[in-house]
Amino acid sequence: MPATAPTWDPAQYLRHAGHRARPFTDLLARIPDLPADPPRIADLGCGPGNATALLADRWPTARITGYDNSPQMLERARRYAGPTPGGGHLDFAPADARTWTPDEPCDLLVSNATLQWVPGHADRFPDWIDRLAPGGTLALQVPGNFHAPSHRLMRELAESRRWRDRLTGVLRHDDAVLTPEAYLARLTAAGCTADVWETTYIHLLPGDDAVLDWVKGTGLRPVLDALADEPDARDAFLDEYRAVLRAAYPAQAHGTPFPFRRVFAVARKEPGGGSR
Repeated sequence: MPATAPTWDPAQYLRHAGHRARPFTDLLARIPDLPADPPRIADLGCGPGNATALLADRWPTARITGYDNSPQMLERARRYAGPTPGGGHLDFAPADARTWTPDEPCDLLVSNATLQWVPGHADRFPDWIDRLAPGGTLALQVPGNFHAPSHRLMRELAESRRWRDRLTGVLRHDDAVLTPEAYLARLTAAGCTADVWETTYIHLLPGDDAVLDWVKGTGLRPVLDALADEPDARDAFLDEYRAVLRAAYPAQAHGTPFPFRRVFAVARKEPGGGSR
């Protein structure tokens, strides 16, 4: 759900679905009991819906809506829509995280690997927390790997003499997310009790040029869009990027190790305050 939305490819994104879902399940494990049953849950930046469906496993009676601003992702997500086995309901709707505010109080507002695409996203926290039910939770997870070779090399290549005219300003910079300490400060200042932490996963990715395959589903999308009308240029960029990624992430006998740092926050609104 970026500020200027890239064209998403759900099939490419889901090629590493297992690794991408792991942080979401770790986030859900830290969310406390919700204040209502059935709870009202919003998933902001639901993507292809596979992670949103996990919410119905944790809260079987919940009314869950997944929001995204990518038509491609929403089309894929809607295969999960409908009644859930526990008596709840799951649906999907378009929304832009820069402006979206819940139209009714939420018991849980969750955002998984989305807010890094939204400049100034922490400024939205007070609006979202105001629309939480008393005792409700805002839970988020964002990648914290913008200094990693995968992203640093991408930016350096885009800013090189060959590519800067086409790609200047296309990519996010290393300040796309806050530090854990800054998230803690912003969430507690908004009146929440906050649990903030970070984890570095060492994903073992299969296949050839596995890290390139990973970033084709996420961080590289703006470059692929910017060069979409120039296939030869796109392929030339990918060849250069592939070469530096191979050096930075050498394949081993059982796959390519890919360290990936993520930042998590679970903020609970005080039961005595707010909406509902």
